[in-house]
Amino acid sequence: MREFSRLYAELDATTSTSRKLAALQDYFTRAQADDAAWAVYFLAGGKPRQAVPTKLLKHCAMQYAQIDEWLFEECYHAVGDLAETIAHILPPASHTADLGLSRWMGERIAGLRGADPETIRTALFAAWDELDWQGRFLLSKLIGGSFRVGVSKLLVTRALAAVAQLDPTLVAQRLVGWTDARARPTGERFTQLIAPDSGQDHRSESGQPYPFFLAHPLLDDPRTLGSLAHWQAEWKYDGIRAQLVRRHGASWLWSRGEELITERFPELAALALPDGTVLDGEIVIRRPDGYGAADRIAPFAELQKRIGRKTLSARLLAELPAALIAYDLLEQDGHDLRGLPQQERRTRLETLLARHAGPALMLAPRIEAADWDALAELRQSSRERGVEGMMLKAVDARYGIGRTRNVGTWWKWKIDPYSIDAVLIYAQAGHGRRASLYTDYTFALWGEPAEPGGERPLVPFAKAYSGLTDAEIAAVDQIIRKSTIEKFGPVRSVRPCMVFEIGFEGIAASSRHKAGIAVRFPRILRRREDKTVDQADTLATLRALLPHTTEDVHGT
Repeated sequence: MREFSRLYAELDATTSTSRKLAALQDYFTRAQADDAAWAVYFLAGGKPRQAVPTKLLKHCAMQYAQIDEWLFEECYHAVGDLAETIAHILPPASHTADLGLSRWMGERIAGLRGADPETIRTALFAAWDELDWQGRFLLSKLIGGSFRVGVSKLLVTRALAAVAQLDPTLVAQRLVGWTDARARPTGERFTQLIAPDSGQDHRSESGQPYPFFLAHPLLDDPRTLGSLAHWQAEWKYDGIRAQLVRRHGASWLWSRGEELITERFPELAALALPDGTVLDGEIVIRRPDGYGAADRIAPFAELQKRIGRKTLSARLLAELPAALIAYDLLEQDGHDLRGLPQQERRTRLETLLARHAGPALMLAPRIEAADWDALAELRQSSRERGVEGMMLKAVDARYGIGRTRNVGTWWKWKIDPYSIDAVLIYAQAGHGRRASLYTDYTFALWGEPAEPGGERPLVPFAKAYSGLTDAEIAAVDQIIRKSTIEKFGPVRSVRPCMVFEIGFEGIAASSRHKAGIAVRFPRILRRREDKTVDQADTLATLRALLPHTTEDVHGT
């Protein structure tokens, strides 16, 4: 634990890529295999499950430090981070111990989940008695389920490759699925991760997927890419990116986040594909016949109703049938096709799906256009089709690893976001370096008066915290402090006086939201100093953005 907490501190203390890489290499060179396995899990994006409820964790910390709740809350509001607050208020440890990270995870932390409060209290006191400040901070992150670290999976891959003297692409392949919560990190797995290349790292009997190839956002005029003949255009669907792996009579479905989601979509796992096949595509919800034409794609909000569901009733499967829109073929007859050009993989995919396509497995249609101008005109129909824009793939591109351009390029040519002008009504302080500033905002739109001639209410519809520069945040923070009406714990109710343009990617009706509408990925586009609060938009304006129809997925 001590060595990993030091690594965590080193990674958090610098923005230098070379220093982060050196720290990672140093740690993996010295760490025991069992400890290194857990470190890889967390550093590569694995999320610890919350082992102790936040309220109980705070209560135990106050008992150990022998301070009142009001003082703890004042400290927390000043610091802005629960783990850091706890580490600051606890008195020095009575002694030190040096258990490794794997023993902490397996012996000390795992036993806290579901334990009674007194057992948790005793365990926490014992842990705090032997950990230094950094160890206590890390422990709170791990047991609270809030562990985050400023390092990319790519950098972890480079560090492991350097330590093991392996090709980084091989390490990246071996890392796929490492963070799936069902596979416990072990010393044996870590040893296999950095073992010499045997030439058999992706055996056909394994359900392991390939690293996902990611697209770059296209912000320039697409004509800068050269002739349209050199590019394959497809619609960009709003679903869950996934790989469907079929080997030795079994199927595995993996999300882009490298989570095994086979059981959540049984209709996809049941697809009758030849052994040795791996498809890359997008999971969507297709509209049943009662919605209109068969195989039409439902809004992402419908897919959300199935995400995270542990129990799938027959009624749910019938009302929200899933489909995979396949757009790439990564493996066929057990052979890795990623080194083939995009156009050849596409031809093979079309041939395969000509025999195996159905309601739950559809081919992503290619978009045909005479030139870039004609393609841009088609792109304008994206919202009516229920898609986010287009994907542009170089016809000679190989299938790479991550967001790279060394084997070819994929571009995502998204449509502009929805936008609406809203009023800031609530604010809350941020975290970390922004703990002393109000950076988390709640925005509202004008609703209808409760009675004729009455005042219009401001109805909350979205929260957002990204989009402003540091200077803009500082200016807004000053206005928030001067215009505060009430305080509710860390939240301030603010006199309506600022209008912001809010952008978002999707919109759907929702009975769970006060406004009756849910927006997807809201963010601040700019502050509208040119508008008064009375000129902000209304809920009726927002409702008018709700989609009404969706085009057939097989159309162009």
